[in-house]
Amino acid sequence: MTHILLTGSSRGIGAAARQALESRGATVIGQATGTGDGSLIAADFADPSAPQALWEAALERAGGTIDVLVNNAGLFRATPLDSSDIEWLDGWEETLRINLTSAAQLSRLAVRHWEARGVPGRIVHVASRAGYRGDSPQHWHYAAAKGGMLAMHKTIARGYAAQRIVSFAITPGFTDTAMAGDYLASRGGPDLLRDIPLGRVASPGEIAKIIEFCTLDAPESMTGAVIDANGASYVR
Repeated sequence: MTHILLTGSSRGIGAAARQALESRGATVIGQATGTGDGSLIAADFADPSAPQALWEAALERAGGTIDVLVNNAGLFRATPLDSSDIEWLDGWEETLRINLTSAAQLSRLAVRHWEARGVPGRIVHVASRAGYRGDSPQHWHYAAAKGGMLAMHKTIARGYAAQRIVSFAITPGFTDTAMAGDYLASRGGPDLLRDIPLGRVASPGEIAKIIEFCTLDAPESMTGAVIDANGASYVR
């Protein structure tokens, strides 16, 4: 049985991915920032100690073995350029800690876990098209974090492929979640869809299918790949 640690699994893309993976017979250990759901582990990634605590709790639930890490948790919060200096810096540091640093901490723990056991492993990073094309003037931090996640993903893929530790990244555009809905409303709602040739945003289920593929089906030779899902709003 495959044991998967999936962050950000209480709603949106994460909840859809959890359902898809469990329907395939995988054991999913889910995380949420705060939860009354006993099936999820509460971990607030704004706290630097949270990723380590989550990893240890997940290992215990999984019986000592985690096969796949899915870095899906994220924060998308505007920080206007004309905020006070401290507010802008606080927004930057919070977003990078939650979106990038926590993923790096968990990825490091996962790689060390697989290396120590001498077994294959895989990591799936849910990044964003913003990591390539940037984002709005209020979201420098979000774009920087996702660009950093993509660079980290490529580094992991190149560094550990010989040990059969592989890495995949997914770069969604707008997805129909509460997080993206707030953003769409702030940028003009339907008018923003003109930038998407497909004419609509992705559904969480569509992104979940890609996570499922990368987690359970993607061949090892795909390590280092980045899969776009943005309705052709950004074509590399």
